Amino acid sequence: MEDLLRPLYQERASHSNTLGILIIEKNKVISPETDNFDVILLIIVSEAEQSWYVKHYEFNGKSAAMHIVEEKLLKDWIDTSTYRRAVEWVINGTTVFDRNEYISGLKEELRTFPQEKRNLKLAIEFAKLTRSYSESKDLYESGHYLDAYSRILRSLHYLGRLAIIEKGYHPEVLVWSQVKRIAPEVYKLYEELIKSNEETKKRVELMLLAVEFALNSKAQICAKHLLDIMHTETEPWSFGELKVHPGVRSYALDLSTVIEYLISKDIIDVILEETKGNSIYHRKYKAK
Repeated sequence: MEDLLRPLYQERASHSNTLGILIIEKNKVISPETDNFDVILLIIVSEAEQSWYVKHYEFNGKSAAMHIVEEKLLKDWIDTSTYRRAVEWVINGTTVFDRNEYISGLKEELRTFPQEKRNLKLAIEFAKLTRSYSESKDLYESGHYLDAYSRILRSLHYLGRLAIIEKGYHPEVLVWSQVKRIAPEVYKLYEELIKSNEETKKRVELMLLAVEFALNSKAQICAKHLLDIMHTETEPWSFGELKVHPGVRSYALDLSTVIEYLISKDIIDVILEETKGNSIYHRKYKAK
């Protein structure tokens, strides 16, 4: 396969802005990792007119997709799990060109998973989990049990990803097989939800309790990224100030749910500041 693709990537390798090239081959009939293409050609560049350029090819009855990705965008995908396939491509891909050992360094960084990057990913998944749990609880209390079931299943998915990150691994596209191997306690909850003979209402009720317990136990660790940002200032933060902070960008859409949850657990304090309006206060937040 590599010999057939060589004409495609050799020209790219000669460009001074090409940092590295990886090949990822399909190894099963249905392959989410490669979007069902027979091979992925990932070309990482320092800069380009388009931050992500994709071209499809066919040869000898085989299909290939070439992705040319700017380094900045690729690192953003990796740090925020925006495009999880990219992480697997770098981890599992075969290096065919490596300028100044760029790919080697990237693979090593993914293998070691530095704590600061781990904290960001924990914050992102925790934010999704708090919102999903809140929605599931609201639907359950409103009597919409099938919708609540759907949301609590999603909550378990986020909980599984959290457990994987906590143990120093990057979540894969096929997350449940990974959860079964790395976090069997979460996988057991998943099995209980989908295989139980209890009525839907009872299953959701039990999972809400389990997820609430997990949230409580993980709140301080998973909120560390946000709390560290809040501790950079001595004055309390307005929501608007926090929302536009560059460090919070990756989970800004779920920030209000996270803050309300952390307030309920006495991890963040609400500070009221007077306004010109009678008995109306600005609501600000301070991490303990």
